[in-house]
Amino acid sequence: MAEDLPQIYLLTPPSFDLDVFPQVLSRVLAAHEPACIRLALATKDEDAVMRAADALRVVAHEHDIALVIENHIHLVARHGLDGVHLTDGARSVRAARKELGQDAIVGSFCGASRHDGMNAGEAGADYVCFGPVGETGLGHGARADRDLFAWWSEMIEVPVVAEGALSEALVRDLAPVTDFFAIGEEIWNDDDPSAALGRLIAAMG
Repeated sequence: MAEDLPQIYLLTPPSFDLDVFPQVLSRVLAAHEPACIRLALATKDEDAVMRAADALRVVAHEHDIALVIENHIHLVARHGLDGVHLTDGARSVRAARKELGQDAIVGSFCGASRHDGMNAGEAGADYVCFGPVGETGLGHGARADRDLFAWWSEMIEVPVVAEGALSEALVRDLAPVTDFFAIGEEIWNDDDPSAALGRLIAAMG
């Protein structure tokens, strides 16, 4: 059944041209309907992050899609965003929830650690993200394998997100055991991001 398929959680590229990317994003959102968008800029330039947050909030909310920002808790309320995605496991979840309130989205990236995921869920995370699920030379090298997602989906009620170096084959394999796929550079590096996302969505079924 289509309603049982995972949903898409769309990540922005780590850097982008603010004169171009909002239009590209809007075209993708017109073709597909992700559950959420994450502003995942690598820059520590506060002005650049704030300008991007304002521009993408307009696009996301025009399409009635939630926009969360990576790590910058204090920018959520200031820029009318819907929540925060934390990359330090469970460590900041409780503080983020206290600052942002119960209605905000608070998500937690927990690498390949079941223990961190459980702690994040207990601390109030709305979802837990595991990854990378594919082969990548980045990060610490530990992959989040299918068994982790299968166990989590069976035992834990907190929604789970698969992220990192996704391929059509991995999407096909993980679709039965994850609630969301976090997809970013897998499509933005393609000449036609909408078509690339469509291929990954098709692999779910």
